[in-house]
Amino acid sequence: MPNSTRDDLRNVAIVAHVDHGKTTLVDAMLWQSGAFRENQQVDDRVMDSDDLEREKGITILAKNTAVLHNGMTINIIDTPGHADFGGEVERGLSMVDGVVLLVDASEGPLPQTRFVLRKALAARLPVILVVNKTDRPDARIDEVVDETYELFMDLDADEEQIDFPIVYASGRAGRASLEKPGDGEMPEGEDLEPLFKVITETIPAPSYDPDVPLRAHVTNLDASSYLGRIALCRVHAGTIKKGQQVAWCRHDGTVERVKITELLMTEALTRKPAREAGPGDIIAIAGIPDIMIGDTIADADDPRPLPLITVDEPAISMTIGTNTGPMAGREKGTKVTARMVKDRLDRELVGNVSIRVLPTERPDTWEVQGRGELALAILVENMRREGYELTVGKPQVVAKVIDGRKHEPVERLTVDIPEDHLGAVTQLLAVRKGRMVQMTNHGTGWIRLEFLVPARGLIGFRTEFMTETRGTGMAHHVFESYEPWFGELRTRPSGSLVADRAGAATAYAIMNLQERGTFFVGPTTEVYEGMIVGENSRADDMDVNITKEKKLTNMRSSTGDELERLTPPRLLSLEEALEFCREDECVEVTPRFVRIRKVVLDAKERERTRARTKRAG
Repeated sequence: MPNSTRDDLRNVAIVAHVDHGKTTLVDAMLWQSGAFRENQQVDDRVMDSDDLEREKGITILAKNTAVLHNGMTINIIDTPGHADFGGEVERGLSMVDGVVLLVDASEGPLPQTRFVLRKALAARLPVILVVNKTDRPDARIDEVVDETYELFMDLDADEEQIDFPIVYASGRAGRASLEKPGDGEMPEGEDLEPLFKVITETIPAPSYDPDVPLRAHVTNLDASSYLGRIALCRVHAGTIKKGQQVAWCRHDGTVERVKITELLMTEALTRKPAREAGPGDIIAIAGIPDIMIGDTIADADDPRPLPLITVDEPAISMTIGTNTGPMAGREKGTKVTARMVKDRLDRELVGNVSIRVLPTERPDTWEVQGRGELALAILVENMRREGYELTVGKPQVVAKVIDGRKHEPVERLTVDIPEDHLGAVTQLLAVRKGRMVQMTNHGTGWIRLEFLVPARGLIGFRTEFMTETRGTGMAHHVFESYEPWFGELRTRPSGSLVADRAGAATAYAIMNLQERGTFFVGPTTEVYEGMIVGENSRADDMDVNITKEKKLTNMRSSTGDELERLTPPRLLSLEEALEFCREDECVEVTPRFVRIRKVVLDAKERERTRARTKRAG
């Protein structure tokens, strides 16, 4: 019997590069579908509900919403635009029947666009291209559409996939049109009706076989203080009802009978109780405390598990452990024990399929592997805000042995820079063993360069890149492939200034030492032996006495002069501290402070270790 379809339903994911306007467009779709009252107070970027998402202005977690348009329900999955959160993207795409690919009318397709589009084409999902921000003064609509076609061809899309509809939009203004506006002009349409029309016509209705019993796939997890763990599922076949007995097919192959205590469906941004759900519906269920992503909810009498969700292999790892520094436990109410840290990492594994936690030789330290530096830094930042004290090691790449040879991950890096900085950026990447594969001059004074760079070479790259381009450059990278090990890389040309004793930093000592390099701490900051207090202007490390006080003599001088001559310290964020680290250094993270220190604090012990390594070499 041929498959049946649900014509009253469409499931679509919005995919794009970071900051191309996905979440803003979803806001406009919600407003125009009548999801909010006219006088309702609603935040901008309402889908970015997490504190860190609001601060950084990026989507980290895949979330779903539902809009009602002319009697049809459109389920929209807002996916992250950053490859580091690829696990979220892959799960989001497993719930939908098509994608809206959003591309900035000026910047065009960028590396993360390539990443999300590659996933959509591999899943054989139809694509709608939305050229967003057509009202930007530097919009170049025709070239961006041509670049998108080239990207499709580059990713081996077939004729059917390349024949996609194009919508021109301004998400912030809530307007869309099928007719191409002039560069820098608003789309003709008064609202987003053309976009809604294209979605209903292009995205296929969910199809199912009426003879197949219940099958629903768990693609995400949430929690509620009232209902406990909530599983978000896409129903592939059959119907599911509140109070129904179902088979829970675990990812390890075991099957258990359970009862659905609560069934919820999304309306706009809220989940509402429902009696039953059918094929194609995206639902939330409660009543199974240990359910995991990738599990299947099936018919109790005829359980047929669905295939597990597969995500790309991790490329970056870092060690996370308890705070072993001399100042551990000084802050009130912090979580400092190994058991607490391990429990928190285990909780992260429940909802985040793209990270792994592996044991190390030490009982209080674990190796955490993820897709990229940003994803791991976000995990550490979240733990820090929850009151944990941690020691975090330098990010390393996850190498693989292929055909008996050691291979490492290589990233495709795209940089947009003013022409003046071309030489400096090329030199910066040459040191990091990057090879240029493409160079495009838009004729606007800006150049786009594409490099293939070993992932190791990009650890710590962003800070130097922003310095070289005076903060004007834009850099984005995405995993490309594994290649044979590139050999030794020296990515940081400078050494560290290391405190040689405990105490409080003084303005007198900093003033006398500031010619030696840049300081990360200001006067009165408490330091300890082995703590890194600054960056040396030379390549080797230097032990400094930053606590030295001015001796009282009969020589009088105004202390005000000294303070005026002090250069303000460079205060590092968590990401910058992780980038700055070398192999023999680590980052001490507490709710209030981020400090960098040597792994071995004692200067004499460090010297002995260095001598032993030299002799062995």
